[in-house]
Amino acid sequence: MTNNVTVQPSGHQFKVEQGERILDAALKAGLAFPYGCRNGGCGVCKGKVVSGEVYYPNGAPSCVGLVEHAIGQEALCQAEAASDLLIEVHEVGQPRDVLIREYPARVIKLELLSEQVMRVLLKLPDIDRMQFLAGQYIDILLDDGRRRSFSIANAPHDDEYIELHIGRVENGFFTTHVFDAMQENDVVKIDGPWGEFFLREESSRPLLFVAGGTGFAPIKGIIEHALQEQIERPMRLYWGSDNAEGLYLQDIAQAWREAGKLMFDAVVSNADKAHGYRAGLLLQAVVEDQPDLSGFDVYVSGSPAMVEAAKQLFEQHGLPKQSLFFDSFEFTADP
Repeated sequence: MTNNVTVQPSGHQFKVEQGERILDAALKAGLAFPYGCRNGGCGVCKGKVVSGEVYYPNGAPSCVGLVEHAIGQEALCQAEAASDLLIEVHEVGQPRDVLIREYPARVIKLELLSEQVMRVLLKLPDIDRMQFLAGQYIDILLDDGRRRSFSIANAPHDDEYIELHIGRVENGFFTTHVFDAMQENDVVKIDGPWGEFFLREESSRPLLFVAGGTGFAPIKGIIEHALQEQIERPMRLYWGSDNAEGLYLQDIAQAWREAGKLMFDAVVSNADKAHGYRAGLLLQAVVEDQPDLSGFDVYVSGSPAMVEAAKQLFEQHGLPKQSLFFDSFEFTADP
């Protein structure tokens, strides 16, 4: 049996299957419902049931009192739908809506995507979930007080793990540790989420994504979120590197292209190593194809030099400043 849920004030709608928690169904549909522990303890996920009936297969959780239940305030992480529902939920749409805090995280998987890029999957304790907007980043807190920032590469609806793409940095203290010493089951301390790099869903303009190297990580999260939400805006991804190895998850982007989800251009700047890829400079490839950027929203992720160059070049090609969104990250080398 399937029940339909309508959300106030957004008007969003989604379906809940029998035996499925309301929060899980909302997240699966790509909606940004607030949540914390997801086990009925914290109460962050509570919303008001305006009409319809819900029930708790394991009994009412501790965060829902008798008075709250009487006025329709329910824990959506534990509640299931007994009928079609009209609910009132303040959906997360801005970084200010998201709780920033510290978490312990366990390294669940280390996967070498190329000689220079490691995929790291982190898992929070079972009682915790980090709510984030696609494209945001976390800080890893080192024992000596230093911090290292890494973009979250997965989308919020797929939050069992936090996925990071960590590039090797010559003489980089932390990245050297990741590649040479970090082990699965190690525990790290993180905090977040941080950042203003997220999809502006209120816009209807076509989307251009421009990623340099591991700048693909947050853009991957944003694209996965857009696809999950079935956002009907034309999308095109430009991903560039010095060589083909730097396009370390191009099979994902190629699958998007083959499924007709977006256009994808893989750009290799070293012509001698292009080997069938589009040879040239990443930003020049964008403006060659789109000499007039005035009608686009552009999301750029990469090194500070790349982002600064994009700002200048894209403005020259008509892109309004308010339509450029960027994630600029430093590569830190230390003794």
